[in-house]
Parts: sequence; C-alpha cells; structure tokens
Amino acid sequence: MLNQRALAYLNEVIRQGSLRRAAARLGVDASAISRQLKALEENLAVRLCERHGGGMRPTEAGRLLVKHFHAQRSAQEAVLSQLMAIQGLARGEVRIAVGEGFIADLITAPLGGFMSAFAGIDVEIRMAGVNEAMSLLKDMEVDLALLYAPPVDPLILAHVETRQPLDLIVPPGHALTELTRPVRLRDLEGAPLALMDNPFGMRQMVNMVAHQERVHLDARLHTNSVAVLKNFVRSGIGVTFMPELTVSDEIQRGEILALPMAYPIMNGARAQIVSLEGRELTVAAKACVEHLRQGMRFFRGDAPRLARNQHALS
Repeated sequence: MLNQRALAYLNEVIRQGSLRRAAARLGVDASAISRQLKALEENLAVRLCERHGGGMRPTEAGRLLVKHFHAQRSAQEAVLSQLMAIQGLARGEVRIAVGEGFIADLITAPLGGFMSAFAGIDVEIRMAGVNEAMSLLKDMEVDLALLYAPPVDPLILAHVETRQPLDLIVPPGHALTELTRPVRLRDLEGAPLALMDNPFGMRQMVNMVAHQERVHLDARLHTNSVAVLKNFVRSGIGVTFMPELTVSDEIQRGEILALPMAYPIMNGARAQIVSLEGRELTVAAKACVEHLRQGMRFFRGDAPRLARNQHALS
C-alpha cells in the first residue's frame, strides 16, 4: 500500500517546485520530507523527482503518483459528503476561484442566499484571473471556478455556460457613441485605452482579435483590477473592454455605455461555472453550482443586450 503521508509530501514538493518551500508550507522539517520521498522511491524502485534549475520537478512516475493522490483525495471527499447527506448533515466546504468581474454579481445576493440556506457549509473565495483559476482547479486547490472567456481545455468541465459578449465600455458622450455600426478595433485609434493584464480572459480575447486584424493596440493603462478599469472610464479618461453585466449598475446610473464590437469571437464570449473533468463534486459543491446558476445574473441567461435583441426580433 502506498504511504499516504509520502504522497502528500510528494504532491506539495511538486506544487511548490522545491523541497524547502514544501517544508515551509507544511510546517515540516525538510529532512523528514526527504526521508519519506526516498523511502517511497525505494519501495517503488522508481525515481519520482529530479533537480532542475535549483528546484524540483516530477518525473513521469511522479506525475502519475500525484494524479493518483488527487483522484484518491477527491473520491474520499465525495464519499464523505454523500454520507453526510444521507445522515442529513449539511456540513462541508466549497472553494471557488472567481474573477473580479463576477464579484459584484456573486456578493449581491447569491452568496448570502447560499450561506443562509446551507448554514453548515463554509465558503472560500479565491480571486484569480482565468489562467490562475484553471491552474487552481487542476491542482485541486479549489472545487469550482467562475471563468470568463476561458481557453478550450479538455481537463475543464463546464456545468453552466452563458453567452456574455465582450463590449467596448465608454463614457457618455464619447465620439464612438455616434457610430451607427458595431465598433472595430481601428476605430479606437487616438482614444486612450485601458486593458486588463495578459492572464485575464478579457485581455486574451482582445489580443486574439487584434492579432487577426493586424491592429496594434497602444494601451495607456494596464491593470489587474476591474475596479480600476471602471473608474478609468467613469472619469472620462478613456475606454476599455468588459462584458455588459460587469458594469450593469454603472450603465443603469448613466455613468457608462456599452457598445457592441464587430467581431464574432468577442460577441460569442462565454461565462462558465466549471470544475475539473473526472473529479466528482461533493454534495456541497453540487448545491453551490445550482444555487449560482439560479441566483447570478451571469448564469441565469445570456447578456441583457442579447435578450433585448432576441425580444425585438420576436
């Protein structure tokens, strides 16, 4: 039988990329971790880690063992949660990675409603861009992630998906509001532009379109904060890109306008609630998915503009 403590140590060494960092994270002496890993290697007669650039990286055997460790831990969590459900015990934990653009929609009512309905379930929220959120899922650091415009990944399973176009966000009275057609990237020439940093789905989608259109976007402001982008536009400094629902309150107050873009890829952007493919969700996580599906505007249906257009056609 595999030594579970050794597997846990191996998992942390691979996650941290260093035996010393793993020891600090676990609060264990580095020599104790080293002894456990050495014993595991001797027992299996296979090398599990190798030194690389001052750190540690897994061999193929090491990756296989860590995958087994994750699957085993996930199965145990699922069984325990099902046993608690059978016993009528609403206890557990749900860990969610969330992009900042979802926060207002999440906190307004759905999160509070879920925590009231399931008083015994604790919730952990991790702020993360799309790349980091997907990594957290794969490392089993979170159970669920709310993603905007994620890249296709066979290891990620979408439980809920809605269409939320990436629009151009401008202040009232901006010259681009005079256009009678969807906005093209070349129309932004001369307009002060703010962009999210590269690890975020919004920025990756803009980069993709700019590359296809052979347009160089000269952003005056780069940030990892949605709040900074909103204030950049509200103050009249310039323009940026966001889905309509992220700025719905500002739109209702007349502080911001959302203009459709001319590109199918931007108009086809998706918001998703996802988990790791092959990992069975706990009862608590399943309940959370359903609660967010019903309670968050991002996941109840497609973007308001699309709904208005559909209504006008019917």
